[in-house]
Amino acid sequence: MADLDHVDGLQVLSFTLDSDHFAIGIDSIQEVIEYKNVTRVPRSPEFMQGVINLRGQVISVVDLRVLFSMPIKDVTLDTCIIIIDVNVEGERCPIGIVADSVREVVEFDVSDIQPAPKIGLSVDNRFIYGMVEQQDALLILLSIQQVFDADDIQQLLDPLQEEAPTSEDIDA
Repeated sequence: MADLDHVDGLQVLSFTLDSDHFAIGIDSIQEVIEYKNVTRVPRSPEFMQGVINLRGQVISVVDLRVLFSMPIKDVTLDTCIIIIDVNVEGERCPIGIVADSVREVVEFDVSDIQPAPKIGLSVDNRFIYGMVEQQDALLILLSIQQVFDADDIQQLLDPLQEEAPTSEDIDA
């Protein structure tokens, strides 16, 4: 999430994985799309479902369930892909994350953010910016830059670069 020292309000997109409610700052979100077939990429990390073609751009799709060590779930009509922007070496890089469902855009005061408990969460604390009570749920605010640190992103990009055809492949 952005530096929140000088911000009073924060808008996030809330979504679910199992019965857990997560949120990402809307400043990181490009769009939400219907789940579509994902093409598996050989030798990609386990948490990478594959890639999709979105209006001519190849985008890596990550299964947060695998990254967070949650049980895998079948795709339903509510399953969607949230296209987010992650900073990679100073450039914004789109990545898709699979969500069981998207709930709503929520706005709250930054002062409402509470630290995550040290134990008892299904998600590694280093991925969590904080938590906010919102109506009927406790939202887990994800720090996208922490979820996709430089090493994870490089793992996503390497298989794509290795699989890209070269002029030698085309001539053969």
